[in-house]
Amino acid sequence: MTDASTARFVDVHYHVGPDAYLRRHTAASAGAVYAEHGGWVVLKNHLGSTAAQAWEARQQGLPVSGSLVLNDLAGGFDPRAVEQAVIQHGEDSGLRLLVHLPTVTGRSHRSRLARTPAHPLLKDGQRPLTVGDGRGELRPEVRELLRAARDLPVVISTGHADGHEVRLLVEEAVRLDLRLMLNQPANPMTGLTCKDLVEVAAAEQVWTEQTALTYLLEYQGWEDFAEVLSALPRTVYSSDLGQPSQPDIAPWLTASAEWFGRAGLTPGRIDEITRAAPLEMLSL
Repeated sequence: MTDASTARFVDVHYHVGPDAYLRRHTAASAGAVYAEHGGWVVLKNHLGSTAAQAWEARQQGLPVSGSLVLNDLAGGFDPRAVEQAVIQHGEDSGLRLLVHLPTVTGRSHRSRLARTPAHPLLKDGQRPLTVGDGRGELRPEVRELLRAARDLPVVISTGHADGHEVRLLVEEAVRLDLRLMLNQPANPMTGLTCKDLVEVAAAEQVWTEQTALTYLLEYQGWEDFAEVLSALPRTVYSSDLGQPSQPDIAPWLTASAEWFGRAGLTPGRIDEITRAAPLEMLSL
């Protein structure tokens, strides 16, 4: 299946190797599992782009599209990095490229994940990069990147911006009429609750990602998790999985069905957060 519109669900956040850390699947093996379950997957990689991997997987008939993470190692806020990834991603998927702002920000947060660097050059991590300038404003190069993104088939993700930076990004995205995804805002580096998001994500240009991983790692309590899934407009449900220490794809789908039932989600709402909203966000 290489037509996302026929997928039963769309996971916009799944990590495959090669990545900054060891992962459970390759692009092809993950794509095969999603195909088996009737899904579509957007690959993510903290080293940079998965656009070419996704293109290659689709040539094999697999339901895969890609993303770009603008960490320093991948070129930071250089619009040329985005243009290159858009070209590598191709046009056959019918979906926009998801472009994440930096995920390596240097902020003090100790992950609860058991992670093994994938290469000796990564033993000291990556050089951090933030969208804020340290004075409470967006960096000029971030504003320039967002302006350039208006003319490209992309969706911008907030990466691991903090709560204040997310608000600045939302303001700029609305001003530019640019599609923006709030990347796992319940994570400790961002720290936005559903109550916060009712205001922050109110604009029609803004989608909110709710990952399974924030709940699995107990960064987010059940009440907030269930409230986002149940009530927040333009919610996109994803896994943020791929780590060998976390559930594989099939157990995640089983657990998700249990969570949806516990939260009292209707079939229509389940379809909205798992298929309709991500497809609307990524549509050309």
